[in-house]
Amino acid sequence: MTQNAPGRLSPLLQQATHVRVERGEGCYLFDSDGKQYLDFTSGIGVTSTGHCHPRVVAAAQEQIAKVIHAQYTTVMHEPLLRLTERLGEKMPGDIDTLFYASAGTEVAEAGIRLARQATGRQNLIVFHGGFHGRTMGALSLTTSSVGLRNGLQPMMGGVVVAPFPNAFRYGWDEGACTEFCLDELDYIFKTYSHPDETAAMLVEPVQGEGGYVPATPGFLEGLRERADKHGILLVMDEVQAGYGRTGRFWGHQHYDVVPDVIMTAKGLASGFPLSGLAASNELMSKGFMGSQGGTYGGNAVACAAALATLDVIEEENLVERAEHTGGDLMAKLETLQQNHPCMGDVRGKGLMLGVEIVDDDFNADGGRAGRILAECENRGLLMLRCGADKNVVRWLPPLVVDFEHIEEAVGIFAAALDATAA
Repeated sequence: MTQNAPGRLSPLLQQATHVRVERGEGCYLFDSDGKQYLDFTSGIGVTSTGHCHPRVVAAAQEQIAKVIHAQYTTVMHEPLLRLTERLGEKMPGDIDTLFYASAGTEVAEAGIRLARQATGRQNLIVFHGGFHGRTMGALSLTTSSVGLRNGLQPMMGGVVVAPFPNAFRYGWDEGACTEFCLDELDYIFKTYSHPDETAAMLVEPVQGEGGYVPATPGFLEGLRERADKHGILLVMDEVQAGYGRTGRFWGHQHYDVVPDVIMTAKGLASGFPLSGLAASNELMSKGFMGSQGGTYGGNAVACAAALATLDVIEEENLVERAEHTGGDLMAKLETLQQNHPCMGDVRGKGLMLGVEIVDDDFNADGGRAGRILAECENRGLLMLRCGADKNVVRWLPPLVVDFEHIEEAVGIFAAALDATAA
């Protein structure tokens, strides 16, 4: 009888670091040998209150002893209902109704269904460099990297890609870039997707995987103006930029714009899988009965952790803290940039900042960015890359980060820049 070999992880997973973590505490991770790492990845923006915040741990432990899974289209449970009330208070405009799932990509799928069903229109406009998930519908909206779509074409139909105002990429100033993008959007309405067949425009207030590129005020205001004019829904993907990350509770609150729909996940429950799609009750009611659901959405333990996360955010003033610590981090990076021309651009908002690494000819240098992050890891700092060329180093610490942590991280990053210089 042949004995089966031990199981193994898929070789298709790309590991960003070599760390085998044993435990986490606050802004730090500790590997199986006890080495300490300053974690500026936050699990890709998930551990908003840091690793194992005592309030979150206690709430999850208490809920586990009561009920772990109470499937919310079968029975209701108190953490879900309390969380819905609390989140309603955080929503802009008349948004007050929520659907819960487990991951950001699931609420992107739900957003597609709602937009098409509520409007009776089929086309969706997304923006170049956007990331909305990896499931097939959400992936059809995603253009942050061709590698995500490679080998899967053709994607879902009815998706139109418009330019996003990435001024650094285009080499223009913010005003010229904004004007170009809005002009191209108007041209799309004339040549590709008539407004009468366009259900929604989906946009990130700060692009995540696409390179940590903030939208411009004029661009989002222009989207809102066109949405109102043509009866198109404006869907704000706040999965990475929301929940205090940018120094506002929602990333779009940096702009004078109120969306029709909000997608949220990542920092929502400090590491427990939970996501949400939010709209007004009037709009949500226009979807088809039974079009929303899922086995694990609104899990009781995740909802309890999310309630504790909200408590921590409010009681420790983490939104305001992200604005102040993020401002300090931006200032330090801009100072460092003066002596390191490989830092082609420093951008972002709050604690969602990106440094674009370039070569001597000002071209994207993903290889150098990878070596910088490897040096950072060796010196006890974990960070990630993003962007089409994987040349953008993203600064994504927990919202509980303090000025001392930032000083330590920038010092390590500076040493890594020097160590990888040609």
